Amino acid sequence: MLHQDDLKWIAKTSTELNTVLQQIARYAELAKRHKGDHDYIEQLHQQVEIASRSAQALFDRVTSKILGNTSGKTLPPSETSASAPVAVGDAPEVIGPSTSVPSQIAILNPEGGRELILIIDDEPEIAEFASTILAEEDYKVIVARDGFEALKIFQQIHDQIGLIILDFFLPVMDGDAVFEELKAINPSVNVVLSSGFAEQNKIGAMLAQGLRGFIPKPYTREKLLEQVRSAIEASQRPIR
Repeated sequence: MLHQDDLKWIAKTSTELNTVLQQIARYAELAKRHKGDHDYIEQLHQQVEIASRSAQALFDRVTSKILGNTSGKTLPPSETSASAPVAVGDAPEVIGPSTSVPSQIAILNPEGGRELILIIDDEPEIAEFASTILAEEDYKVIVARDGFEALKIFQQIHDQIGLIILDFFLPVMDGDAVFEELKAINPSVNVVLSSGFAEQNKIGAMLAQGLRGFIPKPYTREKLLEQVRSAIEASQRPIR
């Protein structure tokens, strides 16, 4: 018999599986467009693996309940879904907000008392400037050098990230494409764009899709902190 908790888990996992399948379709198209670029192919392989594990977990959960009920006995733990959680990236699925970050993800100021911020920027000087300032203000900070690294991180801990500062011009995948992938993982993702120059029509399109703001480069400490706080507070206001 499938109980309420089972139905909630199935609905949640099915939604996540659908999202992964949509990402697979996009990465396949991007890999084709970029003539088999290794980064896109690697992402494609990862998403296929996640989809496979998700589908198996769904099958295990349903069949363990049905077979356990009809046979009058409970299947061994090794054959139930409890031993086969859905994996996202390299981390197991956690129902509800997770409370830890995988050890392979480096965090600046990990004991900070304020929100966790992900900086996506391929310019080391700017990334270091921003991360140092934010850490000094008690934020926890993660730095990703390109969109692919950022997506791997976001897939694992998206429920813990309070804000993303996204550079527009990045290797292989520009900021607007990264933004689209972030939203596919979490539609309510909180993102501020940062760039010295970006096409206004693209910024406008991103704003229409939920971009929280824009920080022109080069920015000052005051401007950075002002935009960060404004974006975080806006995301925390209740929707009326």
